[in-house]
Amino acid sequence: MMNLILYIIFLVPLVCYLNSYYMFVVSLIIMFFLLMYYNMGIFFSSVSYFMGMDFISWGFVILTNWIIMLMILSSYKVSFTNKSKEFVFMNFFLLLFLFFSFMSSSFFMYYIFFEASLIPTLFLIFGWGYQPERLTAGFYFIFYTLFASLPLLLGIFYMLSEEGSSFYWLIGFGSNFYIFLSFVLAFLIKMPLFMFHLWLPKAHVEAPISGSMILAGILLKLGGYGLIRVSLFLYNYFYLYGFYIISLSLLGSFICGLICCVQLDMKVLVAYSSVCHMALSIMGIYSMTWFGVMGSFILMLAHGLCSSGLFCLVNIIYERSGSRSILLNKGYLIFMPSMCLFWFLLCSNNMGSPLSLNLFGEIMLIISLMGWSLSCILFLMFSSFLACVYSMYLFSFVNHGMSSNFFNFISSCLNREYMLIFYHLVPLNIFYLKFVIFLKLI
Repeated sequence: MMNLILYIIFLVPLVCYLNSYYMFVVSLIIMFFLLMYYNMGIFFSSVSYFMGMDFISWGFVILTNWIIMLMILSSYKVSFTNKSKEFVFMNFFLLLFLFFSFMSSSFFMYYIFFEASLIPTLFLIFGWGYQPERLTAGFYFIFYTLFASLPLLLGIFYMLSEEGSSFYWLIGFGSNFYIFLSFVLAFLIKMPLFMFHLWLPKAHVEAPISGSMILAGILLKLGGYGLIRVSLFLYNYFYLYGFYIISLSLLGSFICGLICCVQLDMKVLVAYSSVCHMALSIMGIYSMTWFGVMGSFILMLAHGLCSSGLFCLVNIIYERSGSRSILLNKGYLIFMPSMCLFWFLLCSNNMGSPLSLNLFGEIMLIISLMGWSLSCILFLMFSSFLACVYSMYLFSFVNHGMSSNFFNFISSCLNREYMLIFYHLVPLNIFYLKFVIFLKLI
């Protein structure tokens, strides 16, 4: 554990130089392979004073490292501006806070780093966002999350006064409905739960490509990780009130699927598809079965890569056409035929096709929810169908049809952009072949 922390600390000199772009990317790739050699089991291990990892936190730490490396790779144009040093600086602190969030064994320290990760993300939206509405989007983002974080902080203080400790494995205090609500509300808004999701499309649309990638890839997963940890000591209330959360999530996944089918903005479509997938993850955690929790964990990993890759594809088109509208961006099969393959693979993964982690996670979640209640079957059926509909809708509209007369010239893709999408697809489709790792833990 200490070697990982020291590795992150020694990345600081790279951030202080203007031409640290490539070195920072290479350092993160090396860290990825170092993390892969950690042999994590179901129990917390490599424990220092307040840090350690089990299999779930280890998976999220690897995903964080990989997504932030791809964020820097996707923001190549920023490296030639005057703000390049500040951009790498923000990404470094985001990496630091997210690593410490997932490695914390103390609930209070998790809360500190959970909230600290909002600050670099907000600066990414404010500093490198696209439109003037990014200020409104940033305020939506910060106030939605801070509004629910204050009850969480009060709940942690109450827990500290009752228990004298905030370590996950030492908590066993008697609670009530209000304590339960204070602990889960912040994480449900962060994921986000349907009806508390309005900040997400706004933040995604106005954020730069790096902001959209970190929002979809990691920050939504902080809520799921927090729910998994809270369920360790509030399981009675998860059993009692899980019915309401699962019912709301079932309705939300269906309604957001319908919203996706009528969207004209590609980025909003991908953002609402994130709400559908996260609703499925929430249901898996609240089913209170180990099968459901592992399915939720796998789907969160898969969604982090798949959704981030789709945002990258949308950004590749936006950089050429200056528009995210499906009505204008058509016929890219003519201009970028090789990129059409990546569109097809990522849209197929988004609907849960075979040889992807999405399929494996969704099958486990559907099995756990069917075991929880057979009445879920109708909404799950419609949600899965709508995921297929809006994924095909996005793929077919962008790649087929007549190209718009508004665009005189659209250049082909660069090698860096091919690498960027390829690095999303490799872990998404190759790790499926090693799903026996997940089955060993069930």
